[in-house]
Amino acid sequence: MSPASGSCNACNASGISLMKLSLGKDFFGRSYDRLSPSSDQSPKWYCEPCSMQKNLQRDFRDIGMEHEKLAAGQQSELSNGDAFQRATLRLREIVAILGGSGGQSQLLSAAEVKQLIDRFQATTMRA
Repeated sequence: MSPASGSCNACNASGISLMKLSLGKDFFGRSYDRLSPSSDQSPKWYCEPCSMQKNLQRDFRDIGMEHEKLAAGQQSELSNGDAFQRATLRLREIVAILGGSGGQSQLLSAAEVKQLIDRFQATTMRA
């Protein structure tokens, strides 16, 4: 699909500039390549607002996976107190950003993020 002729894979907007997310670092600084030709045969294209929300979704997902590891007693990036604090702040930031966008994200809901924040608080209380 050509970005000039397609539509946003999240909100279906068309006739606007589109981007695809590929190389980068996750919230914990780990490298990722989501769109390498051998592994992704159908790359997704996003408008600018949805691209930003896709980044929020990725951070939410990565933080959630690390929290699951921590809760299960496994090695986790969140075992470090600084990383745990940064992740907590990032989740609050994500809720604020989603709230500022009128809650219209096609990719992530503020309610999902608030549930993870609640789990973070429960983890803190047990520690």
